[in-house]
Amino acid sequence: MARTWTDEQKARQAALIHSWKPWAKSTGPRTTAGKAASSKNVVVGQKRKQLAIKEATQELHAAQAKLWALTKTRKAWWERL
Repeated sequence: MARTWTDEQKARQAALIHSWKPWAKSTGPRTTAGKAASSKNVVVGQKRKQLAIKEATQELHAAQAKLWALTKTRKAWWERL
């Protein structure tokens, strides 16, 4: 369940964040090794998405095959009547 913030809480949180200035401390990778490692993050994400698409496609094909088999069976049964 999402938290609901009052206007006072939002203003207080905004003031705290502005005093902390987390954006000033965020630098990202500094070393060559760190930059190389972070550049591979997109590849990992793409591979995950490709795997999810492949699994979904396989599930769809299996469902279509079951539907096709049921349709053929019912059609054969209907024609016998």
